[in-house]
Amino acid sequence: MANRPAFFVRQGNVISETYSFEWYSGFAVSQKQKSVRSLHNAIIKANINAKPLEVSTKSEEAAGIKLSAFNLKINSNTLENIFQSAKVFENGGPYLDLLDVPPKEAKRDKRLHSSGNLKAFRYQNEDFPLIPQTAFYDFIYITAIKKSFTAKEIQAILDYDFFTDIEFNPAKSINTQARAAAILRLIVGEYGYLPAFNKEEFIQYHKEHVLYDGF
Repeated sequence: MANRPAFFVRQGNVISETYSFEWYSGFAVSQKQKSVRSLHNAIIKANINAKPLEVSTKSEEAAGIKLSAFNLKINSNTLENIFQSAKVFENGGPYLDLLDVPPKEAKRDKRLHSSGNLKAFRYQNEDFPLIPQTAFYDFIYITAIKKSFTAKEIQAILDYDFFTDIEFNPAKSINTQARAAAILRLIVGEYGYLPAFNKEEFIQYHKEHVLYDGF
């Protein structure tokens, strides 16, 4: 058995609940998809008529694959490269050269672990604070959606009400595309479209509507 969170909108906020489900070990996509189906069955069992969406390259639905952070880019840069290259540390950064290497290489760059404590994220000459947690990641995720999705594709997210990321383990990381997708659904559901938030507007919206529930 395993435990994973699902993110959803309730009373105008993005929140999460953790579900227990049967885990299928192995690195094959087919094994990951078995785990996704098991997790989604647990969600549906607890929430009648729920329509969950796996947001990752392991999704069995085209919408979930397209919403995966690995498939989203801003000006030809992947979200992973943007995220890692934006980190500002006590003793270095941002390391903009990380925009031009493979995403996995950017994530493993030694400087990210030897430059002291993380202080902020710098993106397009603006500094994003570390609090609220995940605000910068969620901002670039939604910015990428705004730039690359059609209005019809953005509206299609309203067809789903629970969002999962089978690879996300809150004991090991904070950011997840599932939370970002739930924020996207909240915004589109509220506005009827996806507005172009600036940094200050998005951070304030995030503070008011995203609840972390411990992770």
